[in-house]
Amino acid sequence: MLKKYFFFIFLFSAAITKAEEGMLIPSVIAAFESDMKAMGMKLTAEQIYSVNNSSLKDAIIHFGGGCTAELVSSKGLLLTNHHCGYSQIQSHSSLENDYLKYGFWAKTHEEELANPGLTATRIVRIEDVTAATLLGSWEVNSETERQAIIQANIKNLVSNAISGSHYEAEIKPFNYGNDYYMIVKEVFKDIRLVGTPPNSIGKFGGDTDNWVWPRHTGDFSVFRIYAGSNNKPADYSVSNVPYTPIHYLPISFKDRNVGDFTMVYGFPGETEQHVSSAYLDFIINTERPARIAMREKSLSVIDAAMRASDEVRIKYAAKQASIANAYKKWIGQIDGLKRLDGVQVKLDWELEYKAKAATNVDWQDLYGKVVDDLNALVEKDSKWEYENALAIEYLSVGPELFKLARGINDLVTNYEDYLAKGTLSAQLDKLKTGAEGFFKNYDVNVDKQIFELLTQEYFTRKNNALLNETYPNIQELTNLIYNKSILTNKERYLAFLNGIKKSSLKKAIKDPALSLYSFVVNDYRDNVLTNFQVFDATMTELLKLYVEGKYVMFPDEKHWADANSTLRITYGKLEGSAPTDGMMYTEHTTLDGVIAKYNTGNPDFELLPRMLELHANKEYGDYGQDGELWVCFTGSNHTTGGNSGSPVIDENGNLMGLNFDRTWESTMSDFMFDPSRCRNIVVDIRYVLWVMDIYSGAKHLVDEMVLVKD
Repeated sequence: MLKKYFFFIFLFSAAITKAEEGMLIPSVIAAFESDMKAMGMKLTAEQIYSVNNSSLKDAIIHFGGGCTAELVSSKGLLLTNHHCGYSQIQSHSSLENDYLKYGFWAKTHEEELANPGLTATRIVRIEDVTAATLLGSWEVNSETERQAIIQANIKNLVSNAISGSHYEAEIKPFNYGNDYYMIVKEVFKDIRLVGTPPNSIGKFGGDTDNWVWPRHTGDFSVFRIYAGSNNKPADYSVSNVPYTPIHYLPISFKDRNVGDFTMVYGFPGETEQHVSSAYLDFIINTERPARIAMREKSLSVIDAAMRASDEVRIKYAAKQASIANAYKKWIGQIDGLKRLDGVQVKLDWELEYKAKAATNVDWQDLYGKVVDDLNALVEKDSKWEYENALAIEYLSVGPELFKLARGINDLVTNYEDYLAKGTLSAQLDKLKTGAEGFFKNYDVNVDKQIFELLTQEYFTRKNNALLNETYPNIQELTNLIYNKSILTNKERYLAFLNGIKKSSLKKAIKDPALSLYSFVVNDYRDNVLTNFQVFDATMTELLKLYVEGKYVMFPDEKHWADANSTLRITYGKLEGSAPTDGMMYTEHTTLDGVIAKYNTGNPDFELLPRMLELHANKEYGDYGQDGELWVCFTGSNHTTGGNSGSPVIDENGNLMGLNFDRTWESTMSDFMFDPSRCRNIVVDIRYVLWVMDIYSGAKHLVDEMVLVKD
């Protein structure tokens, strides 16, 4: 078995993709250098990723754990997407200071706004630790023992890696556990908002344009990393100073041309390229449609309320954007997979896989049944993933009162423990502090309408007789909860917390909202969670074997590890596409297109007067090209969620723009990449700087950057 393991280690390091598809681990980028140079790159692999010297890697930042950002000045200036910084922008906004509608630009460091809890992470190094992680695990037969050995190895490796430093580290599985990489990182904790364009630029197009091309969105916001006097991470303090980066990206100011080399460097979230045909069919026809339907109901309420009230618009701006983003993405994803006949593509490949396994006795023994086992598992147990998805949409994405319910449920369940440990007061303070932020952005009428719609949808889709018998009249339940529950009124909620004692716990247990929450959560825990976990773990083990078979039996095919929120590189070209019959997408859009969309009268294309004035006078400064002001362009780079805010870098290592989206036809690339139609969408850095300088009068920020015109 040990010999077999080291044989696979060789194969996994040797089998390498050579195309635009794929999200490549930076530490092995040297293997792709010649291919990238053939496409026009002039950098060396050492300039892209280096442990011992400054490299592009050191300018790439994991922003808040869910997006990407890039350093662009010697004073820690950070660019990311407008939608990545949206929750921070929203948190600083009010009717008096409507930064969402009118934008915000700090003129001095003192005016920059703190964002508690926001982090910015630099990757120090990425190290293949597969052999060390799996050491000793192949010598035992029990999976439980094997995992215990692996976890013990991980703990020791991480401890040794960060000993004596201020760094953090984690070890993540790749290829379903066939490989393990250690990521050592530096986490900054004082990140301040420097500037944001108004929604009419940063969110131009709204839901109408989301995930589509042509696009005209100035999707950017500006932050700054602050550090202690030693340039190391520190908690927020007025005495902190702007971080001095190891590397920051110069700005590419030269003209763009079709065919230009493009490289995206960032933190893609998740792809699932290896799933079986039955699972893809389940996603297309069962799981995604259910989640789309539930989000559609929430959005119908939120959108109408936001249109009717500026107060609600500000409160729900970030929440609406979050719900709507995945909602529309999934619609495009299903359409793209159907157009490509993705299930049949999978079926054809699975026949080839099984035929290949049949050509070798050892392969047949190891890999001959895995495809059938994967599909059989989906047919038998995918219902548990469906039930899990419903619970996520209802309890985590649906009615907001459930967010408070979690905290009160925990308080009731662990009251005696908190009391015995002397931590009850601290826990109550935490809940009270959280309530301030919650009710600041909460509208009871909006939540009530969402609750009624989604509770009916959830119970109907669950088709659980017990649920329906216990709560037969959703409208009566809704009225009871929103008129009486401590979770739907700030005064009732705080009064409960301020008067908490053992006897008052009975009141909480009988609260109609908490009672429902406990009932639904208990039903989920008792009847779904364990089954889902078994299904997911079994799927992972089968996929691990299946992927191993791909590398072993098809060593010359294109292989790459699924995205898992770790630092990756993709490369391609600045180019358009022809996604459907009779349709040709050009590679860039201009300010002329912004005005044309505004003239349609669609409220998603609203503009403030200044944009109209600047366009009428063609005030483009030094930011135009051939009499036009480029706004966005597309590239043939393989991206996904998490790549939002990623720098799009030219052949010399300069910043061309910020990745912020994919075309609707490209959203299927989470499961299946089609190089002829999959395109990422980028806001041109020249438009970003034009908005800062000409539109907003924040030239002092542009002056921090290094502009490269050749």
